[in-house]
Amino acid sequence: MVPASSSAEVLIRPIESKDAEAAADLSLQLGYTRPAAAVRRWIEYLRDTENQAAFVATLQDQVVGWIEVSIQRHLQAEPYALISGLVVREGVRGKGIGRKLCERGEQWAWEHGINKVRFTSRSTRAEAHSFYLQSGYQETKTSLVFDKARPNPK
Repeated sequence: MVPASSSAEVLIRPIESKDAEAAADLSLQLGYTRPAAAVRRWIEYLRDTENQAAFVATLQDQVVGWIEVSIQRHLQAEPYALISGLVVREGVRGKGIGRKLCERGEQWAWEHGINKVRFTSRSTRAEAHSFYLQSGYQETKTSLVFDKARPNPK
């Protein structure tokens, strides 16, 4: 575990298959359970797409955060980049790691010709909402999410 008081440099790089276990572990801090093998398959899928990316933050060669960004194209709106996942390990938060990850996700969007970056965040994550507002994002709408599971999945 990386010490919270570490003064080592944070490096941001594209996610790699070797990061699957750490990324799955960090997902737990967002309230999601995903096996490392499934995360690894998702990372490998990224090699074949231009519309989605993920980056990790490393501190002393340990993954301490990640961000996922994708280009959304819909009939009713101009394309935008959606940051649908961002997490920094408890114990190293408040050190600018989240901001660096956001900057990298934004840079990726601008490089792909996208003019707007959007976040989504669970309504119960007030601390995260403060972070987004301090990072220059504006709250533009509140939505409800409705899921329907496939009956008898194969």
